[in-house]
Amino acid sequence: MNRYRLVLLPLLLLSVTTAYAQRDRIAEQKRVIASLEQKIAKEEREIANIKRGKAASEEQTRRLVRQISARTRLMDETEKEADLLKEEIRRKNMLADDLGGRLERNREQYAAMVREAYRNYRQQNYISYIFSSKDFNDMAHKITVLREVAAMRRNKVREIGELTSRVADERAQLEDRRRSLDSVSRRLADQKLKLERDASTARRDMQRLSEKERQALRRKLAQEQQLSVAISELRKLTKGNKEGASFSYKTSGLHLPVAGGAVKRYKGNMAEVVGRRGAQVISIYEGKIVEIKKNRITEKYDVFVAHGEYITSYANLGSVCVAKGEKVSRNQQIGTVGAAVDFATMKTEYRIIFGIYPPNPGQQMSAAQCFKR
Repeated sequence: MNRYRLVLLPLLLLSVTTAYAQRDRIAEQKRVIASLEQKIAKEEREIANIKRGKAASEEQTRRLVRQISARTRLMDETEKEADLLKEEIRRKNMLADDLGGRLERNREQYAAMVREAYRNYRQQNYISYIFSSKDFNDMAHKITVLREVAAMRRNKVREIGELTSRVADERAQLEDRRRSLDSVSRRLADQKLKLERDASTARRDMQRLSEKERQALRRKLAQEQQLSVAISELRKLTKGNKEGASFSYKTSGLHLPVAGGAVKRYKGNMAEVVGRRGAQVISIYEGKIVEIKKNRITEKYDVFVAHGEYITSYANLGSVCVAKGEKVSRNQQIGTVGAAVDFATMKTEYRIIFGIYPPNPGQQMSAAQCFKR
């Protein structure tokens, strides 16, 4: 019996620890979502207050593009919460089923104990058992055994009561999580409708602008996603760096910085690389993280990696899993691709802006020459 208790105790402790960790993750996810909802609500009020006119159309379109990006992130975070709830529901369901099975087995065992006790009582087997003792010591031993059997029945009753309470509690929590998941699913559907509305409004406003105004707006929107740290300042941090020092302007045949991604557009030393939602962003070469910045407007991350004295930049990351000063290996994940808006269609896509900078500011290096063909 003690051996079984020693085996079950770590399992119970692990279950409790896992449950608390899961609740913490769900609580943190709710905080992220609440913050995004507040930001979107504020932006919606400001958009509603913009007065109509040419300049107003440009400003509203610009804000709507940001709103689409923010709402997409809110949907992504809401789906994460839904996934966490689904996992907890699955775990709670397994635990409740396991406890229910144990409860049923305990009830069957107790019923067998009661039937055996009643049979012995009716046939006066207890008296025969005691008076068959060889001596007083044997009789005392048999009385002790009978008391232990009675204690086992009492313990079984108590265990059944505790298990009944735990099963009821787990089932109640399970039902609460299912209601939470239903609520999250409804919020997600509502956000999808609002996202479609914002995209439709942004397309309509964009069509009202002249081609010159559209190009100017695209430049403004693009600037919001540009790298927030001057490369000239970062070059100072790469002086004498030995990590990834074998990188040079001749380096080629590397994997794209978005796992499973494709290049959408090359422009000089920059490349737009698109991928699926949640795709890993990887360092194209071994090196050292020299800077990580969060874009104040887009709330996406920019990561800068030094390969010797060369620098590669990865802008518009949705999340980051490395730290400044950390050494990274070739193809190591540094984060996940972030959401962005295609200005032509106002549809959401997932992309990063990749850049590569030689140590000599006067030297130009095309991002296109680095990757596998």
